Amino acid sequence: MVDSVKGALSAQIDSLGKAAAGATGDSTGFADVLKESIEKVNMAQTEADQAMQGLATGQVNNIHETMIAIEKANLSFNLMVQVRNKLVQAYEEIMRTQV
Repeated sequence: MVDSVKGALSAQIDSLGKAAAGATGDSTGFADVLKESIEKVNMAQTEADQAMQGLATGQVNNIHETMIAIEKANLSFNLMVQVRNKLVQAYEEIMRTQV
């Protein structure tokens, strides 16, 4: 699920990062921070999937750790969605400003 979000945003983030790096002369920018955050969310989702599969197959007997991994992935995904929403709102606000 996060992979599809990551794929959809990847091109836009790359262009945003190149524009920011070109404007400031800095090689690490906002786009790099976004990519890193998306990768962390993706890792949390993957860990939660592995924990669920382990519980379903009987390899893992600790349901508490599985639930913690699932909730951690859920919270990180929800946070990513809220950050995206705020970024979209900021972009729309900038586009509404008159030059």
